[in-house]
Amino acid sequence: YERTCRYLARKSNSVVVSVGYRLAPEHPYPTQFKDCLTATTHFMRTAQDHGVDPSRIIICGDSSGGTLTAAVAQALVNRRDLPKLRAQILIYPFLQCVDFNLPSYQQNEGVPILLKERTLALGLRYLNKDLSIMEAISKGCHIPEDLQLKYQKWVSPDYIPHEFKKRGYKPSTTHPFSKEVYTLIKPMLDNVFAPLLAEDSVIARLPEAFILTCEFDVLRDDGLLYKKRLEDHGIKVTWCHLQEGFHGTV
Repeated sequence: YERTCRYLARKSNSVVVSVGYRLAPEHPYPTQFKDCLTATTHFMRTAQDHGVDPSRIIICGDSSGGTLTAAVAQALVNRRDLPKLRAQILIYPFLQCVDFNLPSYQQNEGVPILLKERTLALGLRYLNKDLSIMEAISKGCHIPEDLQLKYQKWVSPDYIPHEFKKRGYKPSTTHPFSKEVYTLIKPMLDNVFAPLLAEDSVIARLPEAFILTCEFDVLRDDGLLYKKRLEDHGIKVTWCHLQEGFHGTV
């Protein structure tokens, strides 16, 4: 990422700080989030030492870095001891693990580099869970009925515009709930892991956002759903959709 960061710094005439957060599995989740939050809060306190206006700090990340960016932005909404973030930039972020059968997952399940199966496997490995529960999660057996009802307000194919269903979409059949699988994957439903599941009171206080989505990406609809949630709370979103884009396109 060094060349990308240097390019961004040069083109935007900005100071760019890249966080070398520790990686799983050697450093278990949520070490990555804690490292990013620590680095961000430290920089916010010392911004002027680097010639940076504390009111103009933007956080940014792509893919799982987009997840971390969204989670850090959410963690900072109640901090009175720090300046407010100017904005967040989410580049094809992973934001939810409630529904792996959204239109983008169905349409792009076999599109490199982020195959649907790989997305599930990476998520489970990140949490150090056994991959044997992958199929049950893919079918949606991991969410109890009361949570299904709660999350439906935020994660539903009904909120995906029709134009994104044209390449094919079949409503998924419901499968019986497995308490055993739910017990194993509970950390997946934490908003640090799945920022789309944060409460409205948090979403309503987030900074302005730039969201980039790619047509040929299983995570496309995560970005679309987050865009909708932010806009529903009156938060300005600049959205860029790459019609020919795929995951990792940056």
